[in-house]
Amino acid sequence: MEENQTAKPAGKREQIVETLKTKSVLLQQIFDNTQQVFGQLKEILQEYAVEVNEQLEGAFDRRIKLEYRDRGKFEAQLQLAGDILIFSMHTNVFQFERENIIWQNSYVKQDKQNAYCGVINIYNFLSDSFRYNRSADEGYLVARIFINRDFQYMVEGKRQVTYRHDNFGQGAITPDALTEIIESTMAYTLDFDLLVPPYDTVKLVTVDQMNTKIENSKLQTGKRMGYQFRSDDV
Repeated sequence: MEENQTAKPAGKREQIVETLKTKSVLLQQIFDNTQQVFGQLKEILQEYAVEVNEQLEGAFDRRIKLEYRDRGKFEAQLQLAGDILIFSMHTNVFQFERENIIWQNSYVKQDKQNAYCGVINIYNFLSDSFRYNRSADEGYLVARIFINRDFQYMVEGKRQVTYRHDNFGQGAITPDALTEIIESTMAYTLDFDLLVPPYDTVKLVTVDQMNTKIENSKLQTGKRMGYQFRSDDV
């Protein structure tokens, strides 16, 4: 009996060691890959802003320009006139839920570890939301980039039709691909207009909200306030 009791912890320890040697190493590798790609993304955003601003030189309104801002190790910001795109790298690695269509991809079927991915999210906010500190304003996830251990990638979101699940595993992410993703996201954002919210959504306002608005223009605002926003909306 004593021998059996002492054997069980040893077996669990071996399993823990094996997991650390395989899965934990895998997740760390994916994190490193994602961080490397995010670094490239930052460089592209900064260079892109400079190049576009050169083309806008002499524009009738100097406020119409791109402004890049590094917001730290895992965030970057690109302002496009009245809009802001925030690029945010998540520090965790994810696996897709079992119902996700990615599991039909042949590359993933070969090895399920290919489906572990780091994520870079791209959000769209109104620039006035930050300028006037309207903390209740909403931003929208317009795209997210998935990157795995082989630098294979997939993009999910608005107008991202080139790098869908069926292309996953057919090519590693490159600076040119990142530029195309950025441009697609920018084009969508510029066409994504601020709509007047439905009357019933804004017909009531509290005294506190009105006082706050008078002080800091903080009534909640978003491009689709009161409307349903889905990942397939174009």
